Amino acid sequence: MTAEGKLAQGQQPDPSGKGDWKNTILAGLANYIDAGSIVAGSAALALWVEAYGLSTDLVGLIGAFGPNAIAAGIGALIGGRLCDKLGRKKIYQYDMLFYAFGMMWLVFAMNAWMIVLGFFLVGLAVGADIPASWSLIAEMAPDKKRGKHSGVAQVLWYLGPVVVLLMFLVLEPLGLMAARLVFAHLAILAVALTFLRSRMKESQRWLDAQSTKPDDCAPFERGRWRDLFTRRHIRSMAFLAGMYLFWNLWAGTNGFFFPYILRTVGNQSQAMSVAIQALSFLIGMASIYFVFMKYADKLNQRMLFGLSAVIQVVGMSLLAIFPLTLPVALAHVFLMAFGQGFGAQCFFQLWSSEMFPTLLRSTAQGVMFAVVRIVLGVFTFFVPFLTATGFTTLAWILVGFLTISGVIGFVWAPRNEGKSLEQLDDERLTA
Repeated sequence: MTAEGKLAQGQQPDPSGKGDWKNTILAGLANYIDAGSIVAGSAALALWVEAYGLSTDLVGLIGAFGPNAIAAGIGALIGGRLCDKLGRKKIYQYDMLFYAFGMMWLVFAMNAWMIVLGFFLVGLAVGADIPASWSLIAEMAPDKKRGKHSGVAQVLWYLGPVVVLLMFLVLEPLGLMAARLVFAHLAILAVALTFLRSRMKESQRWLDAQSTKPDDCAPFERGRWRDLFTRRHIRSMAFLAGMYLFWNLWAGTNGFFFPYILRTVGNQSQAMSVAIQALSFLIGMASIYFVFMKYADKLNQRMLFGLSAVIQVVGMSLLAIFPLTLPVALAHVFLMAFGQGFGAQCFFQLWSSEMFPTLLRSTAQGVMFAVVRIVLGVFTFFVPFLTATGFTTLAWILVGFLTISGVIGFVWAPRNEGKSLEQLDDERLTA
């Protein structure tokens, strides 16, 4: 057993459970802000195009260099490493102030360059917060409820877009001012979250790992940067990044551009396009609660993941095969939202927290998140061109991405349900 395991084994979170859930919610609000930022940008995109006459190049640039893609990847890479070196609390507490600063550029944006700059700063902050929050949730959750706690964070990931989109629906008559008010609510939440998180404690597992002498750890678990690039960790990162990358190529494109696509390709109104996407997130929240949170800690995770992948491939195929009418869009939304609710996003958060030792956990998540978001950013830049030449081509490409992600996840999925982080550390040592 690792020294970390000896120190942490038997250590349980708050017996009442109240503190565990409070920590999970406060850490998981990073997901609310992340997804809320992406969807707020997607809902505002058509308004910006009309107000400022944005070119196709600028639309692609905004999507590529924002919280949906490259900026978040850079933030995760830097923040993840600092999180393992300095602690989870320092990162997840203070970067929300930086987020609020970036969001104010969007609140007061008067031209394209302010939008690009604001989104880039917001993306850096969101990216830095994700590995800190995900690591904290896994390390503080009870061993047999790690999936359930991860699911709460994902519910918050869906709640952010629901609130944002409903705000856009209510405020639609205000036009561009609606976008400014939505961005302002995210900035205010970030400032409030800074104060709420100041009362949280540091992860005890991280403190125990930090107090362990390097000679008492396995060479690949000492927390050095080069320790991440051993064969066992590279194998884990390749599996997780591959599964999540191809799924995210679909999710990122869909999440940012779906309202834009509905308006420009499907000829739907701004209100209808926003309402359809809000419905998708509500269905996703139900799927997380009734499937992932109830069964991820108990049932075969490989089978759950495989089922979600099949549902999503079928749902995406509808857009590739049939014209983009409202009934087709609704059927697509239901299948995709239900399937993804207990699919790649939830399992990436869970598995990426389980497959690495404490002092490398956030670093590994940051590296993988950076690879995924940066590649997504490059791809996102070309999405407007693909939709302009024919949406069917883009739809088939996205079907292919989901299929590849599903195969990778199903074939190499771990069986971690019900195991403590210390058990998983011991299994890595004997593998």
